[in-house]
Amino acid sequence: MRTDTTHAAAATFAANRAQGAVKFGVQLQDGVTRRGMLHESGSLRVRFPSPEAEGLSGVFVNTAGGIAGGDRFDIAITAGEGARLTLTTAAAEKVYRAPGPAAELNIALKAEAGAHLSWLPQETILFDRARVSRRIDLDLAETASLLLCEIVVFGRSAMGERMLHGEFVDRWRLRRGGKLVFAETIRLDGEIGEKLARPAVAKGGVAIGTALIVPGDEAVVERIREAADTFGGEVGISAWNGFAMARFCAQDAARLRADMMAVLGRASGVALPRLWLN
Repeated sequence: MRTDTTHAAAATFAANRAQGAVKFGVQLQDGVTRRGMLHESGSLRVRFPSPEAEGLSGVFVNTAGGIAGGDRFDIAITAGEGARLTLTTAAAEKVYRAPGPAAELNIALKAEAGAHLSWLPQETILFDRARVSRRIDLDLAETASLLLCEIVVFGRSAMGERMLHGEFVDRWRLRRGGKLVFAETIRLDGEIGEKLARPAVAKGGVAIGTALIVPGDEAVVERIREAADTFGGEVGISAWNGFAMARFCAQDAARLRADMMAVLGRASGVALPRLWLN
């Protein structure tokens, strides 16, 4: 009887998990970036709010209203030769507490020769006992450019909420011209709140972020460092292998978001999505 009950509970859990996928590409046609075939499934959607003279902007919407354990979302985007594409999210994504397996987020971005791709989602907020595994795969041609940021917030401190326990796994792989130039995997699990409090980890910070700028060199680094006096949190920036990377840590999400906007504004001539400015 216990086995039957366990199987029934597992089946119910699986049947109530959200799944979503978006796959599309954009191409340059007569000097204008246009969307090609679009595939959407489940609770994930992408909308293109307004025509633009140059480039194209897309906004992701999760109609499930958030992410919980066992959910899976897959995104695959290609910017064709010479195309320009900026992507963001309609709001901060929330990852809620749930039993069972971790939620899975798989993001694959490709930019062909001369293309530019900006991946600028709003924050990902992890609630206490949330579990999520994210994978970001980036495939760039030698002459492609990329502006990418990710912000992760461990609990909503403004509402007195903290993420004390859970799991966060973040795997990034960047290939340029077919060559792997950057790879890292971050894992925080168990007593995450206690680990973030350690001086060598986050010194009590509850928000972390990364910005990736391709191509990037010491000139980009120096341009960003000129704004160092305005940063509200900790920001470190360096360049190697033909790209630049900035790391962020702050005591709250608002401070980190302001620092990220300052860095992105100096890193590239690409305008931030209007949703970031609201």
